[in-house]
Amino acid sequence: MGATTVGDHDELVAALKQLIVTACNRPEPAETLDEDAPLIGPASPWGLDSLDVLQISLALSQQYAVRIEDSKEARRALGSVRTLAHYLQAAGAA
Repeated sequence: MGATTVGDHDELVAALKQLIVTACNRPEPAETLDEDAPLIGPASPWGLDSLDVLQISLALSQQYAVRIEDSKEARRALGSVRTLAHYLQAAGAA
């Protein structure tokens, strides 16, 4: 995997926001999701729950061929959109 440029990161973040909105059937536009905001838990502005995490995990598996193994790993990977982008880049999926 080569060095990630800012453009690549921005494109990945935009794609992940859209993936989350689509997977979770959210009515809000993807652009309204702050890349640093928590995705799950009480501090999440969108209030995503365990079913949403499952939907996002399935979408990530289909789109990026990355499998999140368990709930502990999911909580780490889905801390925020930025965290998820770094997770995928570290896994070599993006």
